[in-house]
Order: sequence, then structure tokens, then C-alpha cells
Amino acid sequence: MSNHSTMAEFLLRGFSDVRELQVLHFVLFLVLYLAALVGNLLVTMAIALNHQLQTPMYFFLVNLSIIDFGTISITVPKSMSNSLLDTKSISYVGCFTQVFLFMLLVSTEVILLTVMAYDRYVAVCHPLHYERVMNQKACVHLAAGAWLSGFLYSALHTGNTLAVSLYGSCGGLVVDQFFCDIPQLLKLACHDSGRNEIWVIAFSTCFIVSCFVFIIVSYVQIFRAVLRIPSEQGRHKAFSTCLPHLAVVSLFFSTGMFAYLKPIFTSTSRLDLVVDIFYSVVPPMLNPVIYSMRNKEIKAALWKLIGQRLFMAQKMSLLCL
Repeated sequence: MSNHSTMAEFLLRGFSDVRELQVLHFVLFLVLYLAALVGNLLVTMAIALNHQLQTPMYFFLVNLSIIDFGTISITVPKSMSNSLLDTKSISYVGCFTQVFLFMLLVSTEVILLTVMAYDRYVAVCHPLHYERVMNQKACVHLAAGAWLSGFLYSALHTGNTLAVSLYGSCGGLVVDQFFCDIPQLLKLACHDSGRNEIWVIAFSTCFIVSCFVFIIVSYVQIFRAVLRIPSEQGRHKAFSTCLPHLAVVSLFFSTGMFAYLKPIFTSTSRLDLVVDIFYSVVPPMLNPVIYSMRNKEIKAALWKLIGQRLFMAQKMSLLCL
């Protein structure tokens, strides 16, 4: 008879057992979470309230901001709560809900970044056909397709991990991660998950590499087209709309590939924990900063939004007096 047990909860890996460091972890994650919340909310509001930004690129950017805020909201609050309450537990249902939602948003972001690369390719390489190709209906279909594909991808991987976990845990209940993630859950399975490991890695590799290659090919064509633009101002404008997206892609794929495309059954180190933070926490916080710093239209919209809010607050304070 196999040595398995019914799992009611998992134990997430903490950053430290020292109380002072737990409080420090809570404060640092709170700052990162609030920064991501404010940044993505400001970008979304600035685009939604500015009619000049009602273009395909900014439509996809709003979707990216929603995904980024959702991603960090799935992982960080639970980790903060555990540090504050000096506990490590997460329920079985809560763990797999976290897995499903995190995989849904991460896979949707991969596809959305690929769609955004295609949008920039059409805008730079085929500007005369841009409005016809990237019309409102096409943008909605592309965004909906990204979300639906992410849902199916997440359901497939979460269902596979859930099926393996039903055999119970022989490796203990401690997840070597500050949130529930598929590679770490497969480590705990009693059932021989060697085939599942190969299947997960192979499928994920094909999915990520396909999107990455498409993005690289798109940007090779974009840079060729940009270098053929005669005016320096035209080249600068084209680069200013493409470089932020390329920076976000580089940050997302570099950390994600290092985190996921490595053998599952390896010992977890402090470096792995740092990488986990980088790919799950840092990109959602930095993405709005990257886009707002390199894009003059976003900058102008943000300053206009902030100015309007400050004026409204000043006006309300004068009325109260």
C-alpha cells in the first residue's frame, strides 16, 4: 500500500523564522504591492479617461495592467498575511485556486505580449494598413483569444497537477515557494510524476519558445523598418513606442524561463527564492514605470490625471472651509 495521506492544507515556505525579519518582509511586500497597485491603476485610469489614447496599443496595455495587478494580488497578500500572523499554512482549495489563477494570468500575459509585438509590427512595418488590420473588432478578438487561451492552458496544467496530488503527499506538505506553484507541488507527489514533469516542461517550453520566437521575428522586422525611416524624429518616435514593450518582454521572459525551464526535482536555494520574487512580484510593479517613463503620451496623460485629481482635492478642501 502506498504511503499517502489526504491533504487538508499545505505549508508555504517562509522567508525567515525570526519575528523581526517576518515584519520586515511584510513591510517590504506591502510597499511593493502598493506600488504595483498605484502604478497599474494610474496607467489604466489615464488611458481610460484620455480619448487620444483610445488606440490598440493602449487597449492592450490596459489588459496588461489588469493582468499585472491580478498576478501580484494572487501571491503577495497571502504571503504578507502569513508573515504578519507568523503562520505558513494555506488550504488545499486555496492552494489550487492560487495555482489556477496565477497560471491563467501568467499564460495570458505571455500571449498578450506576443499580440502587442504583432501590433507594433503592423504599426511600424505596414502603417497604411494599420487601422484596417488592427480595428476595434480585431483588438477585442485578440484580447479575448489571449484570455481564453490562458484559461485553457491554466486548466490543463492545474488539472494535471491536481490529478497527481490526489495520490497524496510523500514529500511532506511544505511547498518550497512563498506561493503555490506547479513545479513545487509536483515535488510533493507520492505518485511517480516523472512523466508529468517531462510533459509539463515540454508543453511549457513549446508554448513559451513559440511566443518568444514570434516576438523576436517581429522585432527583427520592426528594427529593419525603423532603420529605413529617413528622418531621425520618425525613428525616435517608432523606437519610443517599441522599446518599453521590448523591455517588459525581456524582464518577463528572462525571469520566467529561469524559474520554469529548469528540472523540477532540484534543491531549492536562496537564489531560486530571489528569482521567484523577480518573476512574480517585480514585473507587475515595474511594467507601468517602464511604459510611463519611455512614452510621452502616457506621461502627459498621467500628469493631466494627477493634476485634475489635485485640483479636485483642493477645490473640495476650499468648499469644506
